[in-house]
This record gives sequence, structure tokens and C-alpha cells, in this order.
Amino acid sequence: MNLINEVEKNQLNAIIDILTKNLDKEKDKEKIEKIKEEFLNRDKNLKIGDRVKAYVKIIEGDKERIQIFEGDVIAKKGSGLSRSVKIRKNSFGVGVEKTFSIYSPYIEKFELVRHGRVRRAKLYYLRKIKGKKSKIKEDILT
Repeated sequence: MNLINEVEKNQLNAIIDILTKNLDKEKDKEKIEKIKEEFLNRDKNLKIGDRVKAYVKIIEGDKERIQIFEGDVIAKKGSGLSRSVKIRKNSFGVGVEKTFSIYSPYIEKFELVRHGRVRRAKLYYLRKIKGKKSKIKEDILT
């Protein structure tokens, strides 16, 4: 297990270096620390049933843009750097699901829109339900 932790730590440092490549290490220490903090705490902000916006970097040729995918978190999977989250949304009456690697450098950030109140660890039953029944109730207490 110790070797796995070392490899993950090296990969995390490499990803953080990619995210902070344009910043000066001495001048922008606070920005770098903030980026590290947000990057390492991505998993703690996501819970099953939450409505989130995933900001994904899309590279087309030499251009780069950010595309937003907003939906409900229906599953979390994996551990460590390979942790992923499955997000589902309805787009023009058709259900769309995407799996995002939480610690991918192509994910700019996950923004929490609202907390959902659910009693399951996996919300795959939402695939069969249509209309208003598929809405997740909001958890006001958290």
C-alpha cells in the first residue's frame, strides 16, 4: 500500500504542476495553495443526489474552451486518484449520463448548485422514472 500512496502522491504533484504551470512559484504562493486546496477537496464537496455543474476543458486544435455539464450525481466509484463520479441530466427529454474522473486535469471545477436528499448510494433507478417523479428533493438542512 505504501508504494501505491507514493505513486498517487507523485501523480498528484504532476497534475498540480500542470494546473499551476503559468504561475510564478515565489510571487503566486497564495494562488497555488488555493488551487491545491480546491483540487484536493473536490471529492469532499460531492455527495450522491447533489445537483452540480462540472466545468470541463475542451481542446479543439489550438483553442481551449470550458463546457458546463449540469446534472445530478447518481454514483461515486473508485478510490484515490481513480475516483470517478457519474452525473445524469435530462436534455430535451432524453437522459444523458457522463462519468467524470474527479482528479482529471481536464476538469476545471465542480460547482455545487444544491444538495439533494436521498436514501440510496446509487441512484440508477432514476433511469426508469420520467417527469416530475425523477426530481430529487432538496436538502435544506445542509
